[in-house]
Amino acid sequence: MTDKHNSRRSSNPSKEMQIPTVGDEIRTVRKARGMTLKVLSEQASCSAAYLSRIERGEARISIDLLTTIGEALNVDPKWFFPTRSGAGILENSFVVRADARRPLSNLYTRSADELGFKDQLLSSSLAGNCYMMMTRFPPATEKTPEALDGFVYEGEQHGVVITGQIELTLGNEAILLNIGDSFSYPTEIPHRLRNTREEEAVLIFTMTPVRISW
Repeated sequence: MTDKHNSRRSSNPSKEMQIPTVGDEIRTVRKARGMTLKVLSEQASCSAAYLSRIERGEARISIDLLTTIGEALNVDPKWFFPTRSGAGILENSFVVRADARRPLSNLYTRSADELGFKDQLLSSSLAGNCYMMMTRFPPATEKTPEALDGFVYEGEQHGVVITGQIELTLGNEAILLNIGDSFSYPTEIPHRLRNTREEEAVLIFTMTPVRISW
């Protein structure tokens, strides 16, 4: 009886799981921008109650309203509709092919040149407890890039070096990381990463919470 029950549940797992929606990601980006429902609804010229229903996946959103919300959040509306080619609903919702990664750097408040890196989202959605990304550090040119002040915020970062060499500054310590080296730390510690070599460096990161205001 138990086996039959389990088989019945697993035959259609999409009913047992919450599939991320456009509304989920609107809410995540809104919160990452430090915006309340009231502020965003005023900028988007819709009611806070209706926007709340959109974020909960209880109301449809028009292209015009999504465009207005995207402008208020400083996000291209197309970003909320990633390219997916899965055969099933779960594959289509949770698997990201290498040629369909969404850029994260376009969401940031500072440019890639200012930050010294570019990020791509590897996770299927930002609307989760954590997210994974690929970070590319371009080759250092002419001189070693300046070691800037470290970032400090509540959360965690975990990562591994895929190619190149990275200098990780934690507090007052400068640490060189080579291919295969990994790390994890609470982001309340001042931290910064930079590429000091004349070759690209690539890292895979997992972090929480969502951070787009660099």
